[in-house]
Amino acid sequence: MLSEPTYLAARMVAPMVEAHFARHRAAALAADVARAAAPPPAPWVEAIIDAAFWASLRREEGHPPRISLALLQPEQAGQPVVFGPRRLTPYNLLKLAPAVEQPGIHLGVWFDDEGLYVWGTATEIPPLCFVLEVVEPGLLVIKHRRADGFGKFVNVAILRGDQLQLVDAENAAVEGCPALHLFLPTPGLPAGTGEIDNVLVELAAAMRAHGRGGLVLVVPPGSTRWQESIVQPMTYPVQPPYTGIAQGQQEHSKRKWLEEIQRSIGIVGGFTAVDGATVITRDYHLLAFGAKVARAESGAPVDQMVLTEPVVDSVARYLHPAQNGGTRHLAAAQFVHDQHDAVALVASQDGFFTLFAWSETLQMVHAHRIDVLLL
Repeated sequence: MLSEPTYLAARMVAPMVEAHFARHRAAALAADVARAAAPPPAPWVEAIIDAAFWASLRREEGHPPRISLALLQPEQAGQPVVFGPRRLTPYNLLKLAPAVEQPGIHLGVWFDDEGLYVWGTATEIPPLCFVLEVVEPGLLVIKHRRADGFGKFVNVAILRGDQLQLVDAENAAVEGCPALHLFLPTPGLPAGTGEIDNVLVELAAAMRAHGRGGLVLVVPPGSTRWQESIVQPMTYPVQPPYTGIAQGQQEHSKRKWLEEIQRSIGIVGGFTAVDGATVITRDYHLLAFGAKVARAESGAPVDQMVLTEPVVDSVARYLHPAQNGGTRHLAAAQFVHDQHDAVALVASQDGFFTLFAWSETLQMVHAHRIDVLLL
């Protein structure tokens, strides 16, 4: 029997999560996605979240747990490590957490007549497999693996204590800004072509990983107009441009393709830790780093922008860029205000991440906070 959960947010989100996975399962079957996992029943979702939440508030030898739980049977996992089953309790999760702190390792969870139990670990899981990650005390993320297997998992919901955020995978808030849509992650069920369209999402993850914050300016290929908004001479121009990401996309072997792109994204992500802006083209050529943004001589100061986020029922806010963050945010807004064909990415040291683009519909800078997609 399942024990009665006591974490209210778990009860609230469980039916929504079941419905989300059921919709994606139907879409996966229609797209003939192989091995897509079955949707998780709401009572299981509720019980898993409840146990993980209370485990997250405890400490083992002074360390809070970082755990990833995947709902699947051992035969559904790639290279599983199976041990004697342990009941899914906060205590057992706390004891097992040190073994699965490495990225990409999940505690496998399944169900029998006595309730949910942990059966071992898995490093390879099927598409649409329910995953719950304990990020920090009181912060849980519900997610699933992408159908094409590339890159970061698709976030479904974020639970922060008593706060619940359902991720708007369709990013309805940016429907009037096509430039932002180009650089947002897909819902996770591509047509099966294997094409990578989430390179900047992976770059965003690399920027957040070093914890220093960063600013990336994405400019049109072959253009030099963007230099009007950069202090000259640039401190660190890259000559010739670094093309590692673009070359990785041309690799025909999928395994090598993924490895090359991930390695190149890591290289470019490292440069974003240097003070100043990193400049890349839309086809991912690295042009400069450590660049200083300045208002173009022909430009005007940016005095208003709109801020949205991919959260269900969120409301757009109109504000001055200085109310949105520090100098990086203001520099990004001014750059996009001057260079309408550019996009800017800003990572804050506190983990927030924002995309900036010019909205032709609103005739102003549109900022879209996507940290809920990157946790």
